[in-house]
Amino acid sequence: TIQKFEENTGLLSDRANIICISDEAHRSQTGLEQKTTITEKGVKRNYGFAKYLRDSFPNATYVGFTGTPKDDTIDVFGPIVTRYTMTEAVADGITRKIVYEGRAAKVILNSSKVKEIEEYYKKCKDEGATDYQIEESKRRMTRIDVILNDPDLLANIAKDIVEHYEKRVEEGSTVEGKAMIVCSCRAIAWNLYQAITRLRPEWTEVKECVDGENLTDKEREEIKPMPRICMVLTRDKQDPQEMWNLLGSDEYRKGLDKQFKAVKSNFKIAIVVDMWITGFDVPCLDTMYCFKPLQMHTLVQTISRVNRVYPGKEKGLVVDYLGIKKQMNAALSHYAGGGVEGYSLDSIEQSLKILKDELDIIRRMFTGFDWSVYFTGKPLEQLHCLNLAVEFIQRTKESETKFMRHCKKMREAYTICCNSEQITVKEDDDIHFFFAVRSVIFKLTKGEAPDAAQMNRRVAEMIKDALTSEAVEEIQNIGVASDEEIDLLSAEYIKRLSQIPYKNTQVKLMEQLLKQVIESLKKVNKQKGIDFTKRLEEIVKKYNDRSDDAALANDVIDEV
Repeated sequence: TIQKFEENTGLLSDRANIICISDEAHRSQTGLEQKTTITEKGVKRNYGFAKYLRDSFPNATYVGFTGTPKDDTIDVFGPIVTRYTMTEAVADGITRKIVYEGRAAKVILNSSKVKEIEEYYKKCKDEGATDYQIEESKRRMTRIDVILNDPDLLANIAKDIVEHYEKRVEEGSTVEGKAMIVCSCRAIAWNLYQAITRLRPEWTEVKECVDGENLTDKEREEIKPMPRICMVLTRDKQDPQEMWNLLGSDEYRKGLDKQFKAVKSNFKIAIVVDMWITGFDVPCLDTMYCFKPLQMHTLVQTISRVNRVYPGKEKGLVVDYLGIKKQMNAALSHYAGGGVEGYSLDSIEQSLKILKDELDIIRRMFTGFDWSVYFTGKPLEQLHCLNLAVEFIQRTKESETKFMRHCKKMREAYTICCNSEQITVKEDDDIHFFFAVRSVIFKLTKGEAPDAAQMNRRVAEMIKDALTSEAVEEIQNIGVASDEEIDLLSAEYIKRLSQIPYKNTQVKLMEQLLKQVIESLKKVNKQKGIDFTKRLEEIVKKYNDRSDDAALANDVIDEV
């Protein structure tokens, strides 16, 4: 009821023997800052509810309870008095262990889409749009929701969720079949719902509850006929008519709450965005499909939906489609094991020091290389600069390994202190440039899509979609679920390789290709395959050990 305190409440008591206890002591309970609103009537200033509460009881003692203390929680309520961690709760049997399963989907947008966006912005500028408006639009367009709402991606995820869920039900891995799908935004929730129900239209059929014959009179009265899958969202005026009808009224949504908590209800799968991911307890819920970028306290609160105790339930499962394992580990290290050291001033200062030290080391590694065009040039010039940087740092295996090691440390530090005002614009730009270089090398060495979130904000999508030439995609897709025979050393593929202007990149791809050729050969001639493997290893070792001498480097490349 903190909303009952407002600007006109004023002083209620200045006594010191008043104790105010706040549950979920974050968000509205920590709102002390001033908020400025600009309207047609002028400028309006107000404060958060917590400010008005403290104005009413200025000398009271304030105590806060929260499972996920944030920076502002500590600032407003003071240091932690005592803690009871998730780890202790699991040991005491109060909650269940959470298990992680990564099924992150790979998203690749075609380069023509990037060109369309660039052309659109050019047209906007020609028509009089300001640079600020264009920059804001670009920022919005590169948000992860644009990538996640790709129809092909959603179709793949829908198929995987259906198969994964049905297998769990079939094997009895889920106690009551209750699952939650957490989506990034309303549009994605709606599109994913449609993709799932296209595969399983019967899930939309309204059916009587499970095990209807063994219901008690009370259950028979409370449990209503329901579809297997429902979206849990508030209505929006801009919703398509079909979505509007499906979401129902406020009263209908309250009914969804009761039906999902009812163990025997036919309502088994809930698609959510913001509702139900905090403070909503369904003890029998044991599966969560996560398709939403989550951080720290929100992540912990969200995954905690599946850790409640229920008979026969040994653990809760989080199925990750976005690669949030690192974020989970970071969040759980802060909250599950106790302590909020990760948020303390000392830790942020320490991370800043590490960040700046690592940035300085990496900058020195690029001595003699000018990457300014990455920020000032046209998109293709920026891409060329990026590829040249990758080539530059791959001069030797030693320089590449050293760069990747220091970039990893810098990235880990940056995730903690990225909002610090002590990071200058120039430093931030350089950091993202080096992250982009790392992502390209990571793609070449690991064969995985780069993490676009760490790339330069201004060209994130362009770089992500056009990291390397078409030849790279072709080579990396060889041997990935194909029924047709492919001549891996055909003139066509060699020609594609020769068109890549960057020698070190070319060698990496040749090595990948040769390894696959040798694996195929081993099936018919094991001894020859072993001989070729040794020969390849010797050449690659020679390549990695080469000096900076250009002539020697070219000889090794020719040998490869």
